Amino acid sequence: MIIVTSNDIPGKRIVKTLGLVRGNTIRARHVGHDIMALLRNLVGGEITDYTKMFAEAREQSLDRMAEEAKELGANAIISLRFTTSMIMSGAAELLAYGTAVVIED
Repeated sequence: MIIVTSNDIPGKRIVKTLGLVRGNTIRARHVGHDIMALLRNLVGGEITDYTKMFAEAREQSLDRMAEEAKELGANAIISLRFTTSMIMSGAAELLAYGTAVVIED
């Protein structure tokens, strides 16, 4: 499955547009990680636990979106975008969405 942020794929021709596909996940913070994040906030630097959590959330969202596209018969997704929203205090949704297409050389 080819996934790109652009509206086309160089060297490929879109022969069929199948429509919007999406994948999401909702992640909640861990109290222990929050304490470490608070300490990191005092001294500065990257909060690696949150970096790892969001990297995993992105991958899971992409996998779910690609699975939905495969079920439609797509072999590529164009115009990939990510968005996030806070669901409640301490929990956020990460949504990946794009357009499922069939491409050929």
